[in-house]
Amino acid sequence: MPDDTQKRLRNLVQKIAEKPIPQDPDESLFESGVLDSFALTDVVAAIEEEFAIKIPDKDLTPRKFDSIARMEDYIASRTTGA
Repeated sequence: MPDDTQKRLRNLVQKIAEKPIPQDPDESLFESGVLDSFALTDVVAAIEEEFAIKIPDKDLTPRKFDSIARMEDYIASRTTGA
């Protein structure tokens, strides 16, 4: 069962993309057509607001936000003081 962060991310991405989210958290949201490069800024802004973190411009790459799992790992790295 997905944890709270994963659930929050799924809801956030679903709201922005207005498309079903793949069940596999490792599946690429870009390759599956859920997100495109234009949606990346919206997703990042929503993550910043939802998780109360600041994402630096240098991290604004699709690779870091390619899947729910990668987003979850990124958020964990930003909230654990790493």
